[in-house]
Amino acid sequence: MNFTRWSARLSGSTQRRAFARADRTAARQEGGAVPAARGEYAGEPPRPRADEAGRPAPLTPEDLSVRDVLGELPALVALVYGPDHRVAYVNDAYEAAFGPRELGTPAAQSCPELTALGLTPLLDQVLRSGTARTVKSRRIPAAGHPGRPAGTARAERRAEGSYTVTCAPVGRPGADGVLVFAADVTDHAEAAERLRASDRRHRQTAVTLQRSLLPQELEQPDDLRVAATYQPGGADAAVGGDWYDVITLGAGRTAVVIGDVMGRGVRAAAVMGQLRTAVRAYARLDLPPHEVLQLLDGLAAEIDPSQIATCVYAVHDPNEGALVYASAGHLPLLVRDEDGTVRRAPDPTGPPLGTGGLMHASASIPLPPGSTAVLYTDGLVERRDEDIYDGIAKLEKALSGAQGTPQVVCDRLLRSQGITAEHDDDVAVLVLQHPARTGGDAELFHNAALELLGGIEAAPRARAFASGVLASWRFPVELRDLGVLATSELVANSLKHGTPPMRLRLRRTDRRLIIEVTDGDDHLPRRRRAEPADEAGRGISIVATIASSWGSRRTPGGGKAVWCEFALPPAEDGTALS
Repeated sequence: MNFTRWSARLSGSTQRRAFARADRTAARQEGGAVPAARGEYAGEPPRPRADEAGRPAPLTPEDLSVRDVLGELPALVALVYGPDHRVAYVNDAYEAAFGPRELGTPAAQSCPELTALGLTPLLDQVLRSGTARTVKSRRIPAAGHPGRPAGTARAERRAEGSYTVTCAPVGRPGADGVLVFAADVTDHAEAAERLRASDRRHRQTAVTLQRSLLPQELEQPDDLRVAATYQPGGADAAVGGDWYDVITLGAGRTAVVIGDVMGRGVRAAAVMGQLRTAVRAYARLDLPPHEVLQLLDGLAAEIDPSQIATCVYAVHDPNEGALVYASAGHLPLLVRDEDGTVRRAPDPTGPPLGTGGLMHASASIPLPPGSTAVLYTDGLVERRDEDIYDGIAKLEKALSGAQGTPQVVCDRLLRSQGITAEHDDDVAVLVLQHPARTGGDAELFHNAALELLGGIEAAPRARAFASGVLASWRFPVELRDLGVLATSELVANSLKHGTPPMRLRLRRTDRRLIIEVTDGDDHLPRRRRAEPADEAGRGISIVATIASSWGSRRTPGGGKAVWCEFALPPAEDGTALS
């Protein structure tokens, strides 16, 4: 079929229908007579009819040809025919965008913009199948027409932008041609890109805020090795409120916490930051884990009643060899023993934070030397297509074979759960190991304890015990004297203000000396200024002056513990003095 027949087909069929209707109308008006000179307007558009008043009647769709309709469309329309897609027609909007097109020539030659839109394979497909196809938001680049033959000389403009294009078959499948209908969606595409850019900035703000609120460097306790990993959700996911922290409490004790604020975005990150700050403040009070969560619960309800959070707060005491923890609706922590056995902590001991009114409780799980504990958020184990406890079971299996440093364990657990940069949820993992020390390393960790029985004779006995232990640990004379003085003041304070049972405990690590006295009275001492005439009240002030730090806490079974620490001087090789 040639170009002339295509052009005639484009206008003729619609015009013939319009002319026939005009004939029938005229015949009815003139008593049934058909105009003898039908050919006098053949090939011409019908003249507008007039009403009784002689005013032109408005045109109806039946009065318009295909050319009239397509020419008025704001969208770009082109008609191509044959296997090489020769151009049969382009409408006014098309010419306004890309300039006039030479009709009867292959589209690849005269319409390089179709090539820039990647439509050539689509035209072939539509022509063969006779089925319309649509492509969304295809963009024509700014510079040059790709594939334009050299020496093509014709006036053209450049309509850079994005187009949604529909290609529809015209005529018989495999025989005729394709109608190309392109709508300029540049404004929509640019608005969508601006929205995506705004979302990216919003997410980056949330990620930056969250990372700034997480600890920049984890505290490393003497008795534990600790590592943590945080990975935000993929680029299209809003950041959540996952957090973790490690807090040294003094006297060798360490608190660890991990939590997850429900919700996404900057608000969740801001609530997370407030909760993390509050946890550090409450931890300094050295309260039992369930009391810390009870305080957090009230604070979470005050910060934002619509937000809830889950959390696990645990305390490790090297003298007890266990993690004492409380869980506010969080996933169970896992402990891997040295032989590879994995134990799961019991179910949560309390409701999520922010629910208010319900009590939390503390529980305990052993953490012997050689064991590893893992705390994590739900992004590590939760998947939409499986039960969350199946994910926990999979994590247990991965942990049973995970060995190496805490950071190596973190990385291995992430890989085992298939966590990548495209993961759609935030993930936080906190790993702590209680190493089994042997050889020379074990010589740097010692414990010694004395039950303080009797009356005032307990004080000189405690001083003698401390002097002998510190000498056996080969401390310098000056440090031994300071340790004996601190022991004397703490024991004297306990004998004066405490109640039995009383106990003195000395502990050394590779970095510090810890002296702790426990008794049965739960009244915590306070440092105060003693007047010159006072005979008492100077003991705690003396301890605070000579020690690196000091503190007190209530013990779970009733009573209190008062402690102080001395930092060990470094040896010449940079290690702590042994």
